[in-house]
Amino acid sequence: MVPVTVSQQLVADLQDRIDQIGGLSTRHRSYLPFGMSEMDDRIPGGGLAFGATHEVAGGGSGAVDGAAAALFAAGIAARASGPVIWCITRTDLFAPALQQVGLDLNRVIFVECGDETSILESMEEALRYRGVGVAIAELVRLPMVASRRFQLAAEQGGAMGLIIRRWRRQTEATDLGHPTASVTRWRVSSLPSEPLPVEGVGRPRWLVELLRSRAGESFDVEVGACDERGQLSSVRTAYEQRRMVR
Repeated sequence: MVPVTVSQQLVADLQDRIDQIGGLSTRHRSYLPFGMSEMDDRIPGGGLAFGATHEVAGGGSGAVDGAAAALFAAGIAARASGPVIWCITRTDLFAPALQQVGLDLNRVIFVECGDETSILESMEEALRYRGVGVAIAELVRLPMVASRRFQLAAEQGGAMGLIIRRWRRQTEATDLGHPTASVTRWRVSSLPSEPLPVEGVGRPRWLVELLRSRAGESFDVEVGACDERGQLSSVRTAYEQRRMVR
């Protein structure tokens, strides 16, 4: 990962403060909680902000972690209200998996873009359109200028923007180290599934890391993957429930 220098991060944070003073971020925001105190109590506002953009990346360039990041984003969209715009360049999303995490495909408009430049344009337009609940874009690179445009568009339209960082090669993942204007930045990695008392495959588990949060602190937590309502679960709570059953 390319290290972010102190000066780069200071510039990004100062720009955020200037925007707030200038009135660009003063309109009332609503928040979507995760429903887990281990996460909500450590995020400013108690959840993910609408009228803002958030980045989600897999823990590696492989398909398993990439799928975890996409399902994490889909679970968020499932718990939000309103239409969902999903901008893609690769038609490899597995519809049944999206439905398993609670995302009603009747709410989703998939926008197939020829390249990442088209995704940048489509995502900005989707964020700016009032009435959209969540806009999602799959991107390899997110330049600072583009991230600023996304953030301003989200503030104007009121939607939540989710940028899924997808990489074909591990070398492309170094772009995650560069500063952006996103309010939060997350990384999701697959873990061994939840053990069962009998043979079979238990509920998938993820390591969820908050790498950057404006006015907040970083943390990581192990969770049960999104259920049919898009809801994460506490691994500790699930373990305690199994002990009570015994």
